[in-house]
Amino acid sequence: MRRLLSLLVAAPLLMSACAEAPRRAADGDGVAAGSPSVLRNMVSAEQVNKAAAQQYSALKEAARDKGVLVANDDPRQKRLREIAARILPYAERHNADAAAWRWEVILVDSRQLNASCMPGGKITFYTGLIEQLKLTDDEIAIVMGHEIAHALLEHARERIAKGQLTSIGAVIIGELLGGGIATSALRTGGNLMTLKFSRDDESEADIIGLDLAARAGYDPRAGISLWRKMGAASKDASAGWLSTHPAGEDRIAEIERYLPDVMPLYEAARQKPPGR
Repeated sequence: MRRLLSLLVAAPLLMSACAEAPRRAADGDGVAAGSPSVLRNMVSAEQVNKAAAQQYSALKEAARDKGVLVANDDPRQKRLREIAARILPYAERHNADAAAWRWEVILVDSRQLNASCMPGGKITFYTGLIEQLKLTDDEIAIVMGHEIAHALLEHARERIAKGQLTSIGAVIIGELLGGGIATSALRTGGNLMTLKFSRDDESEADIIGLDLAARAGYDPRAGISLWRKMGAASKDASAGWLSTHPAGEDRIAEIERYLPDVMPLYEAARQKPPGR
């Protein structure tokens, strides 16, 4: 009961406890995420990743049944996986646990303008996003880096925890007395693939995504052209990636502010011999 009362008293403070904004890395090498919100510690990473793996498996099965799961030997799928293969070696820099994740990348043939990276490294792209917006490899890398950053920074855990703190008190009480809130947190977490993040989360994912893409040799300036395309497309699209990733000049300005920190990474990556 003391544990319960402590949580209820601390809830308002926890709700306001946000992660710090990205900053220049201490070693001057690119950017680093700020200190994470304490909220994510209220939910088990293992259980969130397990739930994500289950939802991802169901997504793949449904896409396969409908004949829209793009085959591994399809050039479009190969293109995505080649981009991921260049980015993922740098994931551990932003989350040491990522080294143990079972990364996957799938492409779904759909007009949806959508992409995601679920907790634990489960990446999904929809052909509509790439083909309708005519994304370059650099722009795909920016989208992919952004989504991977959400997973690395464990924004889903924080969102689920905040949802728990604002849910019906009886649910919280019951789970606490049963030994933890993880089970109900996952029940109220809903679809992890379409979980909506806060403005701060989106900004942080933008900047860490730039860092990842630049290290992999993709031009971080593509973030500007990407969001301009998103802004134009948002006039006609009301669902998918655009509904949870609103474009705007403020977003572009934030990317431009961090370009001096990540452009050296891109230039250094371009100097590396192929395959290194």
